[in-house]
Amino acid sequence: MNQSEVFRALHHRGKPFLMPNPWDIGTARLMEALGFEALATTSAGHAASMGKTDSRVTKSEILTHAQELVGSIEIPLSADLENCFAHDPEGVGHTITQAASVGLAGGSVEDYSIDDNNPIYELNHAVERVAAAVEAAKPTGFVVTARAENHIRGIQDFDDTLTRLVAYAQAGADCVYAPGANSPSQIQQIVQATGLPVNVLALPGSPSVPELAELGVARVSVGSGFSLVAMGAVVKASKELLEKGTTSWWSEAAPGEILKKAFRDRPADPDLS
Repeated sequence: MNQSEVFRALHHRGKPFLMPNPWDIGTARLMEALGFEALATTSAGHAASMGKTDSRVTKSEILTHAQELVGSIEIPLSADLENCFAHDPEGVGHTITQAASVGLAGGSVEDYSIDDNNPIYELNHAVERVAAAVEAAKPTGFVVTARAENHIRGIQDFDDTLTRLVAYAQAGADCVYAPGANSPSQIQQIVQATGLPVNVLALPGSPSVPELAELGVARVSVGSGFSLVAMGAVVKASKELLEKGTTSWWSEAAPGEILKKAFRDRPADPDLS
């Protein structure tokens, strides 16, 4: 099976698979070595690694980043493609084609427009965008995740979210995802109404993975969570060193043997000197 087929199969095995979100080659290799079966990029985490805020990274930068990660691991990689860098369906389809061409097993299409005045695309237009992504994915089997962004954008309208996810499922999406809609009742309604694999974002207070399994969830991701935890550890260690001059932060360092396992037997970096 190719990576898209492997990735697709993970969604249909009857229990959730855990898909964390690395932000560079090192964290991708580390997460693979720790035993995760698939990974996904994080737009916010990747942006932070470049000194940028979310939604400020270009399509070219995201695709280059994804290609680097694909080449560094042996498990499927999906990509956070934001709104596919296009408002029109044709542009969405073009981005999906490009994403598949760099070796990605899947990717997402959001209904968030990045327009403060009209943040969420009108439903019919959003459905057309998902349908275009699905059509573009057919030649490669690229797994399309359709995202309803209401809750993560501060719009607490679950009825609209559910309507959208059902419509995206009918448009041919392979997986649906409403980041921030995390109560057991909401998750269960999404699973039952769409009939598709459902991704849940692990947030503070979210149901545990065993509880998500009982609700019928297929996939669990962490978004920018791990990258923010890493940043938090750096902030904490820095403050201790600056303010106290002490070094207890070393106790949180990753064990060397884990890093050796993650980074061994890899092709040597080219000599660019």
